[in-house]
This record gives sequence, structure tokens and C-alpha cells, in this order.
Amino acid sequence: MNNTEKLKLSENIAVIAGIFSITVALLLLLNFWQVSKSDPIESKALIALVDRLKQEPNNEELKVEIRNFDLLARKAYFNSQWQVKTGAYLLLFGAIILAFALRVYYSLKAKIEQPDIVLENEIASRILAQKGIIIVGAVVLALAFGASFATVNHLNYYNVESETAGSGEKSVDESIQVIEVGEVPKQVGGSTEQNLTSETSGPVQPEIVFVENSVENEAETVVKSEVPKLATTGGITLADVQKNHNSFRGPLGQGVVAHKNIPSEWDGATGTNILWKSPIPKHGYNSPVIWGNKVFIAGADDSSREVYCYNRADGKLLWTGVADNISGSPAKPPKVTEDTGLSAPSLTTDGKRVFAIFGTGDVIAFDMNGKRVWAKYLGVPDNHYGHSSSLITWANKLLIQYDTNRGGKAVALDAATGEVVWETVRKSKVSWASPVLAEIDGKYQLILTADPIVAGYDVETGEELWSTDCMMGEVGPSVGYSDGVVYAGNEYAILVALNPKDGSIIWENDEYLPEASSPLAHDGLLIIATSYGVLVCYDAKTGEQFWEHDVGTTLYSSPMIADGKLFMMDNDGMMRVYEFSKEMKLISENDLGEIAGTTPAFSDGRIYIRGDNNLYCIGK
Repeated sequence: MNNTEKLKLSENIAVIAGIFSITVALLLLLNFWQVSKSDPIESKALIALVDRLKQEPNNEELKVEIRNFDLLARKAYFNSQWQVKTGAYLLLFGAIILAFALRVYYSLKAKIEQPDIVLENEIASRILAQKGIIIVGAVVLALAFGASFATVNHLNYYNVESETAGSGEKSVDESIQVIEVGEVPKQVGGSTEQNLTSETSGPVQPEIVFVENSVENEAETVVKSEVPKLATTGGITLADVQKNHNSFRGPLGQGVVAHKNIPSEWDGATGTNILWKSPIPKHGYNSPVIWGNKVFIAGADDSSREVYCYNRADGKLLWTGVADNISGSPAKPPKVTEDTGLSAPSLTTDGKRVFAIFGTGDVIAFDMNGKRVWAKYLGVPDNHYGHSSSLITWANKLLIQYDTNRGGKAVALDAATGEVVWETVRKSKVSWASPVLAEIDGKYQLILTADPIVAGYDVETGEELWSTDCMMGEVGPSVGYSDGVVYAGNEYAILVALNPKDGSIIWENDEYLPEASSPLAHDGLLIIATSYGVLVCYDAKTGEQFWEHDVGTTLYSSPMIADGKLFMMDNDGMMRVYEFSKEMKLISENDLGEIAGTTPAFSDGRIYIRGDNNLYCIGK
């Protein structure tokens, strides 16, 4: 190819790149204008539907319409974000190609052409025209780049800073507040019955859930020991947690329990197999945890945050612990959405203490009799929905996933004192997922998932052992674990099977993806529940789909395995029980009688379910 041909080729490339860049820039500006005209958090049409639902709480068709509208709105918004990000990269690529082609073009032209004799004013006109084109093009490109960044960060302004309380702090003994309650709940189906009144809060208002687009956390992953490792004793064992149900999703947070003789049929309306139900003083979305003869849940509102301990046998409320007088805790709670609230994370217990965390950033420990042991303020989570990562305990440590819009970290506190044992900064964005424990090569790992990583950490030191970039969007589901494989998934991302020894991907799938419900892996099968109501069973080793069941309603609860059966609660309070097998076999459908989207707990032939207003015990 001679210089003349090269000149012609570079000219054509420059023209094409210029047209391409201007087109992409204009599309980005148009997309920014469209997004800026609509608030992704609020939709007038959806708000109108929700207001109508308040007047017609039993209108099932209206509920379906709201869910479909919400899903379409979120998909449209997510697609818009993807288009902006992709457009920004395409624009940068086009600009680079244009600049390179122009450089080649003018270099070749100078070599093969003799300068023409032109008038001075003609030269000035050409220069002025060229400068004008360059200036206009640069302005369009700059506006497009600016619009892309402004659009990507659109949701960062949803969360607001909260005021903090004064520096004064009461001593632990002075701030203890335990409320003893001698109230006996209504016995359903038993020989005695005492009436008990409780307030009802009415139907839950559906919430709009959009995809968070926070600024990437640039901090390097580091492990720092703020205090020497504390030599505490009496850590719980695997046998201890298998005997109890001490965390969200049971032993080690994996969703598999060893208890037998679990009932598979009950009815809230008639009281069939409902042993007792007891009212819950304050609202929350955390699931029950159990140790011995005690069941623990928490609740919160703008006025206070509380921990409740119930007698597992009869449902009597034994004590209430109040999380107050914590140094640094905000005087005014942060803004959260109704479907998250201030008490979404589930508690955990080691049999000596019970631990709770609230959306204010307050962590508190009580002993098993309700006496306050310690409390600590971690800082208000910068989170536009509210904090929901549950707690888990192991090796005398309280393990906390604290991923926010300002970056992520994993924290281990000494269970006895609340002092920091280790803290690891993570290359992650905000997450609503909860920690899971897994024994791998004789060492326990803390496995966390967020945007964009799934990672494993040494429980003893906090050292990051492996990390895989495979998630995106607003990550709510925790991981599943079975037979040396980690399973992670998120809506609009992918479903992956990971090797926790090196983080490599074994297989991946993008057909059915969870939004809030966590994957469940056990005995060669993997269960996935989508928010739009489809329960799916895969081969855990290969990702091959065995069966699916469209239940037609929202699924936020996580599936559980107990007594060889699969238990799946929907958001309306209907629990479906399946055979845990390669074939879809529905055993029963059991209506609790009130809204309940939490994950059940199991112990000694009984199921414990938190409803919207009451705590239920189900048994034969």
C-alpha cells in the first residue's frame, strides 16, 4: 500500500470514527436527559398502585400488577445504566481511534502534497473552521462523558447523613435495661387458652427496589489487628450449632439443619399444628435464632431498638433487651426503606451471649438472661435501603459483613468484650448479603459476596484467601456451600459455582437468578429461588437443570433443608414443602395466616416462623 492509499484509508477511518463518536455522544446526552427527568427511587404510577392496594389489601390481581410493574421498572433502569456504561467505553474507544487516524492522515499528507498557494484570508478561514469543529466536537464529547458519570452515580444521593449523639456514655452497668415480661401467649390447639391482644400493622406496602450504582471502592485490601488476639476460651463446636439453630439459615449459615420429625402440614386459620403464637412488640425482618430452650428475634422503630427472648416451649416472652446509651450512636436513625427497616439482620448466639446489629450501626451483646454485656457503634451504614447483613459467630468471634456505599469491610469482634480482633478492608461496594462459614482444607473460611466479588477470609486472621470478580448490581443473596464448592448468584449478574481453594469458576448459568433469596446446596443438588416466584433445582456439579416450579408469588425467604425435605416460604406467608430430590414433588402448601417473608428456624421436631405480627411455633 503506497502513501496515497494509506492517506485515503486514514481519512476514511477518521470520518467513520468521528461520525461514530458524535453519534454515541448524542445518544449518551439523550439518555442522561431521560434518566434525569425520572427518579429511579419513586414512580408516580407505582405509588398510585400502592395507595390503591392500601384500600384493597386483598386484591391479588393488583398485587401481581404491582410486582410486574416494579420488575419492568427495575429492568428498564438497569438496562439504562448498562447502556450508559457501555456508551462511555465506546465513546472513549471512538475518540482514541479518531485521534490516531487524524494524526496518521496529517502526517502522510505533509509528506506527499506540496502546499497550495492560497490567500492569507483563506488560510485564516480554514484554521478558524477547523478550530470551530474541534471545539464543538470537544464540547459534545465532554458533555457526554460528564453525563455518563452523572448517570452512573445517580443513586448515591439517596442516603442521608444522620446526626450523632453526644459524647457522654453511661457505664455498662448503668445502661442495662431489661424488661421482664410475665405475659403468656395464646395457646392454639392446646387444652388451655388465654386471650392475648396485640396491635396489627396492616398490609405491608410493596417497595420499589432499584439497582445501586455506587462509586467503586479504591481501597486496597488490608488486614489490621487493632488489638492483640484475645485468649478467650469456650468456643462453640460444629456439634453445638448443629444441635441448635444459632444464625440466619442455621448451622454455619448454610441452610441445612440436622433436626428430624419436622412437621410438613399446618394451618394458621384453623390452628392445626400451631403449638403457640406470641406477639412481637416491634417490627423487623430478621429470622428467629435458637439456643437450647430460647428463641431470639429483634425489632426496631425510630424510637428504640430491642432484642426479644422467648421460651421455646410455650412462647412466653422472657425478657426484652434495649440497645440504648451507645457512645456515638445517632440521635436520629438513618433513612431506610419500609421493606428493610432498622432491624433486618438476624441475630446470632454462642450459647453464652446473643448478639444483634441494627440499621443505626449499633452492635450489642446480652447474656442469656438479658443482662447487657457490651455494645459498640460501627458508624451509620451508608446504605440507601438499610443495613441487612446478618451476624454469625465462630471461634469466640462475632463476624460482621459491613459493606456500604463507601466501601466494604469484614470485622471480627471478640465475643466476650466487643474489642476488634481483626478488620479487613474489601474491594467491594454495598451488599445486603450475609456471611457464611465453611470448613475448607481443615480451616474455617468466612465467605462473603458483594458487587463485584465473592471472597473467602481466614476466620482467625481476616486474611483474604481468594477473591473472584463475578457479581454486579445490588447483591442480596448470601452464598451456598456444599462438598467443597461455593455457589453465588445475583439478579442481572450470573449464577456461578466456585472453587474456594483458588476462586476459579467451575460452571456458570444466567437463566434463573436470585434477587434476595440465597442459594441452597446439599447432597448434589442446588436450589435457587427467584424474586418473581420460580423455584429451580440444578445439578450442583454441572449446573444442569432438573426441575422448576412457578409458584406465582414473590420469594424473598431463603430455602431450607430439614428432615430430608425442602422448605420454601413465600412473602404472603405460604410455606411449600417439597421432597428434596431430582424430581419436583410438592408435598404440601401451608398458610400461616399472616404475611411472612422471613426464613424459618428448626429445632427438635418444630418450626419457628416470624410473621409480620407474631412469632409462631409449629409442631405435631
